[in-house]
This record gives sequence, structure tokens and C-alpha cells, in this order.
Amino acid sequence: MSGLRTEVAVFRRCSGSMQILLLANMVYAFVFPVLEIFVSAYVMRNSHDESRVFTYQLSLYSAMPAAFFVNGVLLGRVAAKHLYAAGMVLSGVAMMMLMQTGVLTLAGIAAAGFAMGMATGLFWANRSFLALSTTEDGNRNYYYGLELFIAMLASIVVPALVGWFIAGASLYGWSGGTANRAYHGVAIGVFALTLLSAWIVERGAFLNPAPARFLYFSFPPVWRRMLELSALKGLAQSYMLTVSPMLILLLVGQEGTLGVTQAAGGVLSAFVLYAVGRVAAPRHRRLVFATGLVLFLLGSLSSSLLFNQAGALIFVGCLMLAKPLLDLSYNPIEFTVVNALARLDGRSEYAYLFNHELALFAGRFLGCALFLLIAHWVSGVAALKYALPVVALLQLLSIPVLQLISDALIAIAATQQPGEAPVVIES
Repeated sequence: MSGLRTEVAVFRRCSGSMQILLLANMVYAFVFPVLEIFVSAYVMRNSHDESRVFTYQLSLYSAMPAAFFVNGVLLGRVAAKHLYAAGMVLSGVAMMMLMQTGVLTLAGIAAAGFAMGMATGLFWANRSFLALSTTEDGNRNYYYGLELFIAMLASIVVPALVGWFIAGASLYGWSGGTANRAYHGVAIGVFALTLLSAWIVERGAFLNPAPARFLYFSFPPVWRRMLELSALKGLAQSYMLTVSPMLILLLVGQEGTLGVTQAAGGVLSAFVLYAVGRVAAPRHRRLVFATGLVLFLLGSLSSSLLFNQAGALIFVGCLMLAKPLLDLSYNPIEFTVVNALARLDGRSEYAYLFNHELALFAGRFLGCALFLLIAHWVSGVAALKYALPVVALLQLLSIPVLQLISDALIAIAATQQPGEAPVVIES
């Protein structure tokens, strides 16, 4: 109890806007597992085609830069919290739209993916902007540690409950005895959670920037390195969010197995990640990042070499730790670079966030295209088996790129004038 009181005291020392943002994100954390896991499972169940899952993801990713652009035009004229709330609610609407039919055509998948991409783009554009404006480098490890701790707890509870509910439709005759009807019930629950999280964020008082230019084509060398890092991240993201449910449904079992597997993998991860967020300093970020990359590689190789139930379960276990470790270290690194460059060149911080999203899309597009090409010329199973380790090996290029970014930040810090806020270096 004393430990819990200590953690509550740490939370209360945060600014009011940071507390509101964390609370809203904590509620929305219970939506993430459904959008990231069971939407792909729904497409896989109804199409029986691995390439259609990636078609949905590609449509989603294609809409996100457009949403970031629209958000940039509106930001400064419309409060960021309103745009953030809209992105939350629209994601629930898009999920309900996808599940209106059990037979998914390519056109229907593309339309649903694009709608979800617009909602997701609005969500992430303002989530990143609000996190950037309400935190500072000294408390960002805590911010992301707490956020990811709740997300990992949600990744334990939600998949287990949703998987049990969907599997029970066939086993016990719930929801008319059909899995798709159970999915519709899940979509309604997701929509209710998005309304609650939107209501919470609307209660916050966040600073909104004045309208400013955010579209640039020329950037300093260090930002070009950051774009390389973000493209590599996007390449991996295209697989991290889709491959787990596909492997589980193909090699292990139905949604009930998928839910139990995801829940079991998240138990240890939640507490490890919160401890890392509380203890790790900025100088530890490269080590945390490299650890996530190695775990992703080990899981990918296990999946490809074994390609059976054991391989799928090892991959999911490694990914449950690798993905949040990468997020925990990557996001503060990105914000450190954005803060430093925005001060140097006087540009809007959103200009960098928008440009960063374009690089993420480039990586996501290449990842999806690789899978779809292998699926077209060989098979979807071959794409699942061979594309994953290729992507994981390419991710190791992130380590030297991150070193170059760190060296550049050291050079920037050396040019600062007395009295300027220091740039924190991951040494």
C-alpha cells in the first residue's frame, strides 16, 4: 500500500493537463487491443485471405498522412483536444462500419481501412502533439512508462475477455451463435469507450498553437536521420500490428486462443515496462531501443524457422515485450529531436510531426508492399513465413542511425548559448 501511495503521489505531482491526458489515454488503452488485434482477426476470419488483411492495413496507412495534413490545417483554428476527441470517436465508428458485413470485398476493405486511417491519423496527430506540449524531457520516461503500463494491463484483460466472448458465440450460442454477431457486440463496447475517453480529454485545459506553416521540404541533416529511423519503424509496424492474429488463427486456433495468448504474454510485460519507465534515464534509451529490436528479431526467426504452434507463441511473446520497449524509447527520442530543432529554426513543432508521419508511411507502404508481392507471386503463407525475418533484420539498421542522431544532438548542444534550456543527450 505504501508503494501504491508513492505512485499516486508521483502522479499528482504532474501538471493538471498531463494528468487529464494520461487518464484519457488510459481509458482508450482498452480500445487499442481490439483495433490492433481483433479487427485483423475479423478480416482474416471472413476473407480467409492473408493478403486482404494487409490490403486493409495499407488502406489505413494511406489515409493517415492525409489526416495529419487536414489536422495541420485545422490546428490553431480548432482546439487540439477537440480534434483528438474526434479521432477517438471516429475510430469506434470506423470499426462498426467495417463489421456491417460478414463478406468483405476488396472495395469494402479499402473503404473501411481508409475511414479507420483518417480516424487513426487524427488520433495520433493530436495525441503526439498534446504529449509533446504537456511533458518535458525529464518526465517523458515516466509518462510513457505509466501509459504503457496501463496499455499492457489492457492487453492482458481485453484480449482474454474479447476472445472468450467471440469463441463463446459458437460454443455456447451467444449472440445468435455466430462469431460475427459477437464482433458486432464488441464494436458497440469499443464505441462506448471512445465516447468516455473523448469526454475526459474535453475536460482538460491544453495550450493550442497559433496557426503556423507546417509543410516544409528542406530539413537539417539530423532530421533526415530521424526520418530514416521513422521509416524503419514504419516498416516494422506494418507487421507488428497484423502478423500476430494471422499466425495464431492459422497455426494455433480460434479467437479464444488468440485472446489467451495475448493476455498471457502481457502479464510480465506490464510490470517490466512500468519499472523501466520509472527507473530508466534518458541515457538508457538506446539500450532499451536495441533490446526491443533484438527481441523482435528473435521472435521473427523463431516464427519463420519453426512455423508451427511453438514458433507462433514464441513470436507473440517476444513481440509483447519488443513493441512497448521500442515505443518507450523511440517516442522520447523523437520528441528530443523535435524540441531541439524547433528551437533552432523557429518552425512549428507540428511541422516535424507531420513530416515524421510521411516517413512512417513510406516504411509502412514498403512493408505492406513486400508482403503483398510475395503473397501474389508465391502465397500468403510464404509471405508470413519469409517477409517477417527480412523486416526484423532490416530493423537492426536503426542502431547505427540512432548513434548518428545522438552524435548530431551532442553537436547541437555544444552550440547552445548560456541560459538556453539544455538538449538532453542519450549518451
